[in-house]
Amino acid sequence: MSGSMNVFDVASRAMSAQMVRLNTTASNLASARTDYASKDEAYRAMRPVFRAVMEDNMATVDVERVVQTDAEPQKRYDPTNPIADKEGYVWEAAVDETAELIDMLETARNYQNNVQVLQTAKSLILETVRNQ
Repeated sequence: MSGSMNVFDVASRAMSAQMVRLNTTASNLASARTDYASKDEAYRAMRPVFRAVMEDNMATVDVERVVQTDAEPQKRYDPTNPIADKEGYVWEAAVDETAELIDMLETARNYQNNVQVLQTAKSLILETVRNQ
C-alpha cells in the first residue's frame, strides 16, 4: 500500500470488515427458517475469516474470505411439507438464530466503536486547526 496509514484508514478498514460480518449474519438469518429436500442442499451458516494486518506500525483487520461453518443441518419430520422425502422428512438450515442475533449485536457494537474513533479523531483535528 502506498502512503502511510492513519487512524482514519484503520477505523474505516475495521468498519468495512464489520459490514462484511453483518451482511454474512443477515444472510444466515434470512436462511434460518428455510426447509430443504436434502441434507446436501441445506443451507449452512457462513462466517467471515478476519486477518490482522500490520502497516506503518499500525494494526487493522481485513476479511480474508467467507467460509461455510461445519454446522450440520437437522432432519425434521414434516410429512405435509411438499418437499418432504418419502419418509416425510425435510432438512432445516444449519443456523443457530440465537447465536446469529448475538453476533449481530456484537458486530453493531464494534462498528459503532469505530465510528466513535473516527468522530474523536475528527474532533481532535478540528480542535487543533482552531487553535492554530
